[in-house]
Amino acid sequence: MSRMPTIRWVWAAMVAQSLALAAACGDTKATPRNVPASVGTLMTPQDLQALPSQAPDQRAAYGEDSSQYGELRVPAGRGPHPVVVLVHGGCFKAAYATARDLAPMGDALKADGIATWNIEYRRLGQAGGGWTGTYLDVGRAVDHLRAIAGKYSLDLGRVVLVGHSAGGHLAVWAAGRARVPASSPVYMTDPLPVRGVIDLAGPLDLTAHIPEYERLCGDTVITALMGGSPGAVPGRYAQASPIKLLPLGIPQVLVIGEHEDFVPRPFVEAYTQAAVRAGDIVRLVVIPHAGHFEIASPRSPAWPIVEAAIRSLLDGRLPGT
Repeated sequence: MSRMPTIRWVWAAMVAQSLALAAACGDTKATPRNVPASVGTLMTPQDLQALPSQAPDQRAAYGEDSSQYGELRVPAGRGPHPVVVLVHGGCFKAAYATARDLAPMGDALKADGIATWNIEYRRLGQAGGGWTGTYLDVGRAVDHLRAIAGKYSLDLGRVVLVGHSAGGHLAVWAAGRARVPASSPVYMTDPLPVRGVIDLAGPLDLTAHIPEYERLCGDTVITALMGGSPGAVPGRYAQASPIKLLPLGIPQVLVIGEHEDFVPRPFVEAYTQAAVRAGDIVRLVVIPHAGHFEIASPRSPAWPIVEAAIRSLLDGRLPGT
């Protein structure tokens, strides 16, 4: 894969648009800090979860656990339909989020002619969640598209992964899991090839920013996910962190809001630089006036940027090319 310079992609026109946000619900631990008064109220997790959505066209299990399923939304027409795999966030905790969080995004993509496979997976607080179940679930869910593609006329040659927050981390890991060593307990044979991946403010180096990330999540979620600190289980962090698996060999679009706290811009820039040095093709997109949750909402001014990036990757190109 040829190397391309990294481009920070910001639409100046978005600055002038007002954010259509609900009122804050008082959850300060999940709200970005140090926001200028001129920005106004940023979106909260409750705002994201309050967005309306339609029932999926189909719900299909990829395993026996109650959390091992995906919600399929298929646009009208004969197909074959391009597919976006959606991976929700929630600090890796079952108590914080479900597939319902990205259902509105699935509805928006379906209306624009793109099928979505919105996956659920075992998380912290559930039997089998954490290392290794969370990773194996996400990989199995992505690969399950092979089992349902024929029935629903899905185009497996045009698949893109999109994840938000913790789900962004898992989406990038799933997209690059062919790089996981065969000796790893999260190694999976013959992973489904994808055209690209979009990380919406998900951690790309699990060893970085742990205390602050866990403070914002209100729990020791990274060390609980890995079953120990980087010093205690370094091999797990190396097998799970996308930055340790570079080059991933696929196009990557990294999206953060201007007021991102969970994964601050310097950490995303460090990953971007490392990926480009390794030979990957990457775009870093910074959304003006946005925080952690606007970038996952199809009703915010960030959505046209995110959707344009999805369409570009489905077409086999990076945004702006």
